[in-house]
Amino acid sequence: MDQRTNPAPGFMRDPAHTITVRPFDGTVTVSFGREVIASSGRAQLLQEASYRPVLYVPFADIRFEALLPSDSSTHCPFKGDASYWSVHAGGETRKDVMWAYQAPYDEMLVI
Repeated sequence: MDQRTNPAPGFMRDPAHTITVRPFDGTVTVSFGREVIASSGRAQLLQEASYRPVLYVPFADIRFEALLPSDSSTHCPFKGDASYWSVHAGGETRKDVMWAYQAPYDEMLVI
């Protein structure tokens, strides 16, 4: 019996929708200006339907001291509610450069 407590409504409506997540083979380094914002050998590569692939980096591998929480948010019926962060480094700021699903639906817990 399926014990999901937070199932994705998108998959309930469209079970044929595909999202694949697999470990990224290599190291992901995210820089802004001359500062490294994140570096990880544990990133996940997400491919959803016809969208471009997206890399998800574990929070432990992100330098949050260079990021500022944003007011922005979006909703995905397959992944959940996304929170956004802006980057501030080297005297420059760029809005909404990072997003994360902090409480994703059960099917996407890996991200």
